[in-house]
Amino acid sequence: MSARIIPVQPFDYVVFGATGDLSKRKLIPALYYRFKAGQFDQRSRIIGVSRSPWDDRKMQEVARESVKNHVDKAYRDKKVIEDFVSCFSYVSNDVTDKKGWKEISDKLRDDEDIVRAFYLAVAPNLFAPICEYLMGMKYCRKNSRVVLEKPLGHDLASSREINDAVGAAFSEDQIYRIDHYLGKETVQNLLALRFANAMFEPIWNATHIDHVQITVAETVGAGTRGYYDDSGALRDMIQNHILQLLCLVAMEPPASDAPNALRDEKLKVLRSLKPITANNLAKYSVRGQYRGVRSGTVEVASYQDELPEDRKGSHTETFVAIKAEVENWRWSGVPFYIRTGKRLAARVSEIVIQFRDVPHSIFSQTHGAPRPNKLVIRLQPDEGVKLFLMIKDPGPGGMRLREVHLNLSFAEEFEERTPEAYERLLLDVIRGNQTLFMRRDELEAAWKWVDPIRNAWDEMDEPPHLYTAGTWGPTASVALIERDGRTWHEEEDY
Repeated sequence: MSARIIPVQPFDYVVFGATGDLSKRKLIPALYYRFKAGQFDQRSRIIGVSRSPWDDRKMQEVARESVKNHVDKAYRDKKVIEDFVSCFSYVSNDVTDKKGWKEISDKLRDDEDIVRAFYLAVAPNLFAPICEYLMGMKYCRKNSRVVLEKPLGHDLASSREINDAVGAAFSEDQIYRIDHYLGKETVQNLLALRFANAMFEPIWNATHIDHVQITVAETVGAGTRGYYDDSGALRDMIQNHILQLLCLVAMEPPASDAPNALRDEKLKVLRSLKPITANNLAKYSVRGQYRGVRSGTVEVASYQDELPEDRKGSHTETFVAIKAEVENWRWSGVPFYIRTGKRLAARVSEIVIQFRDVPHSIFSQTHGAPRPNKLVIRLQPDEGVKLFLMIKDPGPGGMRLREVHLNLSFAEEFEERTPEAYERLLLDVIRGNQTLFMRRDELEAAWKWVDPIRNAWDEMDEPPHLYTAGTWGPTASVALIERDGRTWHEEEDY
């Protein structure tokens, strides 16, 4: 069955930071896929803005190259590509200099029916001056939107400062704080799984669920990015992506699928998280940093080796494991084990719902011990859902219990290509749909929970636990979960 394509109204998409890696790898390919699908046409314009001395032709050349490098060959069509790149134009402008803003004015159309979207794919310290100029030049109007890429600050105070500056130019219903994890198909399917099926919601609570695991693992290293050393895994992944996933698992059913109904429930979860401070830090958190590997032909540098000389000895964490607790009736006594890291054993993002044991087994030990049911929601790679069940092993010879899984693979079940997260999010901005974007109070609640953890680590001033690149993190993260009589879910087919 083909997906239903609903076109959006014409727009002017102004991308600040258009010459950057995010634009080339994610934004342009995402827009191309939606253009090819017919969700917008040449009545829409994409205006790149950056300091590089490009012109319209160069911008179109880069867009063409981006499609070639980052769009599946089966979806490349010469005619479509040329029509698509004709939507692009460019303005060379240092956003802190007033001189280039007149040319942006000339590119924008006055038609009130055309949506204006300003995508800020730039450093956060530029958000305030850009929004100030947008307001001063009267670019902000009723159907204008602004899209903010992370990081939105490095703590609660800096986050508030950024949001105050943006909020002076745009109202809250015009601000789109993007978290690409929320645009992933499987993340949205978590909502469908919970609230469109009668079988899960009645058992989605502490009575039936033993614990929840959320893992976001990467095999790549941090590289030489100064941003990462200033941020670390806690700010880079936990504060936004992973806490958002936790909210979707733990939240109460919203009254409707309206954006604020859903975000209200996520906010309640964030405000219900048990604080982690210096008093309970050792019990509830582990931070690590990868060390290098030199074995035969395999050589992987350590995090310290990748750092410039003036940053050697950094205590920045490349791995975090946390035992989080949601203190409300639904989740009382149910731990949420979350972990993320770089240079781990596999690239995988998944949510594991571990159900409790059956209250009484009627089977003798010779039949095999029943294992508790488990629901695994895989975000990447190989998006899908697995439900682990106990069945009888086929064949004569009596009852033998065996664990099997029902596997819903998106790639096998659906003929269409699964859209990338940015495809949905970029056009949700044009639609004016904020469901998959963070509201300011959500963002601040997340910082309020994360900041005490970060502050406690800084006060301790102890180096992170070391772990070997290519493993699943420091042994302390294993102890974190095993001291509770549980273990991390790690499938053999990773």
